[in-house]
Amino acid sequence: MFDRLKEDIACVFERDPAARSQWEVLTAYPGLHALLFHRLAHRLWLRGWHWSARMVSHLGRWLTGIEIHPGAQIGRRFFIDHGMGVVIGETAEIGDDCTLYHGVTLGGTSWQKGKRHPTLGDDVVVGAGAKVLGPIKIGARARIGSNAVVVKAVPEGATVVGVPGRLIGTEKAHRASIADKMGFDAYGATQDAPDPVAHAINCMLDHMHVMDKRMQSMCEKLKELGVEEVYAAPPMESCEIVSTEEELVRIRSAASGEGEHPKP
Repeated sequence: MFDRLKEDIACVFERDPAARSQWEVLTAYPGLHALLFHRLAHRLWLRGWHWSARMVSHLGRWLTGIEIHPGAQIGRRFFIDHGMGVVIGETAEIGDDCTLYHGVTLGGTSWQKGKRHPTLGDDVVVGAGAKVLGPIKIGARARIGSNAVVVKAVPEGATVVGVPGRLIGTEKAHRASIADKMGFDAYGATQDAPDPVAHAINCMLDHMHVMDKRMQSMCEKLKELGVEEVYAAPPMESCEIVSTEEELVRIRSAASGEGEHPKP
C-alpha cells in the first residue's frame, strides 16, 4: 500500500511543477485524496458491499469535488490535476500513467446495463473540460484537447480536439517513459498541433495559384489565336499573374502569425 502511495506522490512531481514537497502533495492535492477514497470504495465494491462503497465514494466527492464510481477500474500512477468537476463512470477503465484535468467526464451514452463508459490506454492525457463518452477505446499515448467532445475511438498516439473530436495529429517519436518530460503534454495540448485556420487559408492559396496558372495559359493560347482582336479583348498585360511565389509565402506567413506585423 505504501509503495503505491509513494508512486502516486512521485507522479505528481513529474507532472505538476507547482508541487514543492511530499507533505504538500499528501495534504493539499484533492486528486490524490480522491484516488485514495476510490481504492477503498473499489475494494468494498468488489466484495459486494455496494452501499458501503457508494457511501465512501460519496464522502470522497463531498471532500474533493471529484466523483469516481466505485466500480471504475484505475491503473497505477493515475493523476488528477486540480480535479474539481471530474466524473468517472462505473464501467470506465483507465490504464497506467494517465492524467486527467478538471472538468473531465468519462461518461456513458446508454441506459442499458453492461459496458457504457470509455477505456483509456496507458499514458493518456485528457485536457480540462473534455468529455469522453460511450464504450469507446482511447489508444495509448493519445492526447485529448481541452473541451473536446469525443464519441469515437481514438488510435494510439493521436491528438484529438474540437466538437465533435477530430484527429489533428498522429503518433510522434517513441516515448520511453512518462518520467521523460518531453513525453508529457499538459492539458492535452501538443506544441506541434496544426492551426486549422492557417491550414484552410493555405489550401485556398494553393488552389488560387493553380487557377491563376490555368488562366495565364488560357490567355496565352487566346493571344496566339488572335481571339483578343476579334472580341476586342483587353491587352494581355491585364491577364498577367500578379501573385508570385514570394507573395504567396508572405501571405501564408501572415496567416500563421509568423511574419512581421505591419507598422501602424
